[in-house]
Amino acid sequence: MMKLAAITGEKKAELIERDRPALQEGWALVKVHAAPMCAEYKSFVHGDHSDCLGHEAAGEVVEVAPGSKVKVGDRVVVMPQYPCGECDLCIAGDFIYCEHNQNHYEPTMTQYLSKPSWLLAPIPDGVSYEKASLACCGLGPSHGAFSTMGVNAFSTVLITGLGPVGLGSIVNARFRGATVIAVEMNPYRVELAKRMGVQHIIDPRDPEAVSRIKALTGGRGPDFGLDCSGVVAAHRLQIDAVKRKGKIAFVGECFSETPIKVSDDLLRKGIHLIGSWHYNLNEFPHLMKVIEQSPLAELLITHTFPMSRIQEAFEVSASQQSGKIILKPWE
Repeated sequence: MMKLAAITGEKKAELIERDRPALQEGWALVKVHAAPMCAEYKSFVHGDHSDCLGHEAAGEVVEVAPGSKVKVGDRVVVMPQYPCGECDLCIAGDFIYCEHNQNHYEPTMTQYLSKPSWLLAPIPDGVSYEKASLACCGLGPSHGAFSTMGVNAFSTVLITGLGPVGLGSIVNARFRGATVIAVEMNPYRVELAKRMGVQHIIDPRDPEAVSRIKALTGGRGPDFGLDCSGVVAAHRLQIDAVKRKGKIAFVGECFSETPIKVSDDLLRKGIHLIGSWHYNLNEFPHLMKVIEQSPLAELLITHTFPMSRIQEAFEVSASQQSGKIILKPWE
């Protein structure tokens, strides 16, 4: 048996028990040592019952099936989802876009999980499970987006939304040497961004936000934009603020309609709008270098909770007075 976290009512979470998962050929069983929290707090607030929580983890391989590409004792980061591993996208490393994702779901806020072994990326010696787990949603979305757009030391990047993903994007942007302009109104996260070295933080409620952003870039606008908020108003702010021929990547989930003026925004301004969900698996070693070498990565983790205190962990997550929150399933 194993323990896992579950949402059992409105603003109510607890631990339940379940059998350990069985292994398929080529899979491995991971003992989870660090399980980051993401946007699951929304279900906690609304009382959406679930015993399949989380999509990011780091841990130790404790059992392997025939054909496994890892061995017992390996320290690994668990990649999200259950892609097929055989299509062109999976083979190229872009497994996150697999059109044949398996109909298989397992939580990561748990003591054990099973995974196709090719989705278990090795953790370098000396990197803790907690920091390694940032290679999922903490740093992964922005790393993939910045790689796609070509962000470097000559770039100015506009980041909208400083939740954990947005704060992680500051870590990545500063590691690349880029200048950051951020948009956020949550005082806790504004202060954390300042501790990360961001000098220019714009309040999205400011009616002069676009002109203020452009003034910081000599009137041209930022070279690149990254929206981590998933808010339609932030999408529009990005489109209006970035320079002509600039690029904007969207990593924040949004299921509302964002108005785009094809002629004014795309044809005449010439901007590129990019959807970016994760990063190519071949980029994993590069992201690990960020985690190993950036002094800002540790600032991203603001809370660590034993999973036995899952109720308290969810309350902190829902308060939005945090950066990345890590659960310890065996405590």
